[in-house]
Amino acid sequence: MADSTPSPASSFEHLRLFHDAARALTSSLDLPTILRSILEQMERFFHPESWSLLMVDDEKRDLYYALARGVSDEALQNIRIPFGTGMAGWVALHGEPLIATSDGVAARLSSGEQPHSAICLPLRSRERTLGVLQVTHVEPQTLTDDATTFLYIVCDYAAIAIENARAVERIQELTITDDCTHLYNARHLAAVLPVEIERARRFDTPLSILFLDLDHFKQVNDVHGHPAGSRVLAEAAEVISRTMRNVDVAFRYGGDEFVIVLPQTSGSSAAKAANRLLVALRARRFLSPEGLSLRLTASLGVASYPADGDNAAALLERADQRMYLVKNSTRDGIASHD
Repeated sequence: MADSTPSPASSFEHLRLFHDAARALTSSLDLPTILRSILEQMERFFHPESWSLLMVDDEKRDLYYALARGVSDEALQNIRIPFGTGMAGWVALHGEPLIATSDGVAARLSSGEQPHSAICLPLRSRERTLGVLQVTHVEPQTLTDDATTFLYIVCDYAAIAIENARAVERIQELTITDDCTHLYNARHLAAVLPVEIERARRFDTPLSILFLDLDHFKQVNDVHGHPAGSRVLAEAAEVISRTMRNVDVAFRYGGDEFVIVLPQTSGSSAAKAANRLLVALRARRFLSPEGLSLRLTASLGVASYPADGDNAAALLERADQRMYLVKNSTRDGIASHD
């Protein structure tokens, strides 16, 4: 009877493979790099015809394709798989592995005799499913007990790596995001605006910024309290985000002041954008859910590159000066030149 105990050399090779896979999956905190490492390990060990990694969207309770091999990215980019639908959806819903055998029968993952045409494994961490690894057309001879163990190890390390990467992303977001409004903060503006100016200079395109200050905001705090004032600021940020274009970037500059960077926008176009924003703010009834229905207006200043300055400090100063021209005279208006 043949001895089934693996040789020391074989055991050492398996340990080396496991070590290499673990190192590859934990050597980076960049999520795209981690996702690529996961699939590289799959291809290295199994040589499948195609494989894909689907990530969980907890809010929508569905899956989307993060990476795939064997199918074009364009074909997958708009596909969403609801929880419970198909193999991947079932695995996402239940958090358990699933296989499809060559005769099309789905079953729990095991090391049985039937060849497997597809394997779905959950990537789980802290009792949560973060994604689903799907490997199709696996060569039957490759799905040994060692290979199954390797699959589980890769998925465990991958889940830990993904969770760590997301934690780092969240920390990075907190350093550049304002807690109250969820817009970017002044620290991030100091990093973004010089880059946008350099891009405008390189491609010879216009760039404008809006400096916005809410009128009589102090009265909101004095009459209704600072918590109500914070909610008003959050609602104002919502109006700004909804009114501006997707390419525009909004920042809470400090207090009740906001800055909006408008790439590829001339001074005249920026003035029109400022007017749309002013109209939207006038139309808003703030704190309506609390029965207050407050009306607010704003004073806005517009500055443009290169006419009003060729660096971040100059543009911000000019836009701020113009905002104060409005604030110290009529309020509820826009100054786009002196």
